[in-house]
Amino acid sequence: MKTLVIGASLKPIRYSNRAIHSLRNNDVATVAIGLRKGNVEDVNIETEKLPFKNIDTVTLYLNAKRQEEYYDYIISLSPKRVIFNPGTENPELYRILKKENIQVEVACTLVLLSTNQY
Repeated sequence: MKTLVIGASLKPIRYSNRAIHSLRNNDVATVAIGLRKGNVEDVNIETEKLPFKNIDTVTLYLNAKRQEEYYDYIISLSPKRVIFNPGTENPELYRILKKENIQVEVACTLVLLSTNQY
């Protein structure tokens, strides 16, 4: 099971950064895309839409407007689900994903991990 964090940040105060720490602390294989290259835990933050393999979950940390450039990319990865964290809600993308039989989950990655529901 591998998770892709889209909207990853190097800033410790950001929820995407906290999510990477929590995913790794829970032994979830993690890859990440953000605006700046760097590392969080043992995860390289990439700045390009790389063709990652075996992505089970995409967890979003971008607002709806900034998600648009990722629609085709997310679908190309064929994840089982996409988690829309607070502030990332996007009914347009929900519809697109459901048509592709990709599960939509409006939830908080940090809460799912901390309550063993991930």
